Amino acid sequence: MGAPSARTFEHARRWAELGHEVTVVTGFPNHPTGMIRPEYRGQFVKRESVEGIDLLRTWVYCAANKGFFRRVLNFLSFFCSSLILGALLTRKPDVVIGTSPQFFCAVSAYLLSRIKRVPFVFEVRDIWPQSAVEMGALKNRWLIRALEAIEMYLYRHALLIVPVAESTRDYLIGKGVAPEKIKIITNGVDAAYLASASVTPEEVRQQFRLEDKFVVSYIGTHGMAHALQVVLNVAKRFSNDSDVHFLFVGEGAEKQKLKQLAERLSLGNLTFLDEQPRERLLGFYRASDVSLVPLRRLAIFQKVLPSKLFELMGVGCPIICSVEGEAAQLVAAAEAGVCIEPENEDALFAAINRLRAEPELRKRMSANGQQFVKVNYLRSVLAEKYLAVVGDRLSVAGETFSVVGNRTPTTNHQPPTTK
Repeated sequence: MGAPSARTFEHARRWAELGHEVTVVTGFPNHPTGMIRPEYRGQFVKRESVEGIDLLRTWVYCAANKGFFRRVLNFLSFFCSSLILGALLTRKPDVVIGTSPQFFCAVSAYLLSRIKRVPFVFEVRDIWPQSAVEMGALKNRWLIRALEAIEMYLYRHALLIVPVAESTRDYLIGKGVAPEKIKIITNGVDAAYLASASVTPEEVRQQFRLEDKFVVSYIGTHGMAHALQVVLNVAKRFSNDSDVHFLFVGEGAEKQKLKQLAERLSLGNLTFLDEQPRERLLGFYRASDVSLVPLRRLAIFQKVLPSKLFELMGVGCPIICSVEGEAAQLVAAAEAGVCIEPENEDALFAAINRLRAEPELRKRMSANGQQFVKVNYLRSVLAEKYLAVVGDRLSVAGETFSVVGNRTPTTNHQPPTTK
């Protein structure tokens, strides 16, 4: 389960615990490999009940790492299947929530809200199409203009817009969105998840022969956004230091290129591992002496708050954050890590050496992060806040909605494909 899926699932589970009827319309599981799991193949739709959530799974065309055109087909396939099956197989809810990215998921949710004649809530986890444009993944100016027009249409017609970061709120206001219809619900971490580790850090270190190593980990998507070649270049600078080991866990569009680069650099101090089940990730976080949260030096990334920040703080793992903007401000406020300039090899090399040399500093960062998350970012509290702001906005619009014991949102969410 990727971070976006976890956010949706943990919110929906809490809403169900509070007595709401929650339906999540989502695709067949295919993360991180981009292949639909065997138990779902040959089906167009499957309904499941998971921890009180009505889960309506729909067919998607899977296209991991297969190029722009096939990725568009992936997006459009979920758009069509979720809209048709959501219209036919879900009861009339009080509200429909659409989460983006991917962009067409939110479009499907908006159209479903029109079919059901209920309000639409737009959850903005990342700004599209701007992110794709700045990453260089989207270049056709006519397509960009069309997507920007759809983006603005959704902003205008949403009853409520829910970004995850303050800087996204500022962006929306700059686009002319009324401030009163924007309510921030940040990412966070689930307390039950933090207690669910299926492997201990000692077992991780023993399995991968890391018992006496200073472990620098990167755990997450190996994508274009993360500038991981910088980390490999820094690993090369540690190649004569047998005490430092780099651990990469995850999948993504750039992973094969990174493995080829590691081979060219003769990096014997770097281990690549496949994506791990989410409950095992906690053991890898805790086995790390420090963990990296890097993004490229692009203006768009100043507006993001990576979900892994909250998980790393929650387990007490010190962070080296090479992201500018709100993410760096969060880590600094928590005193849970070191913030450096993105894509700066010298700064990353120095940060690793500093934290390696100061175990007491790492210990303080660990305790600070855990306390910071406990006080401010538990998912159950954020889920209840989410319900409250939806209820308040519906009340302003003259709709009826209670925080407990009502029909809650139908939520449109597509599980991530490998990026």
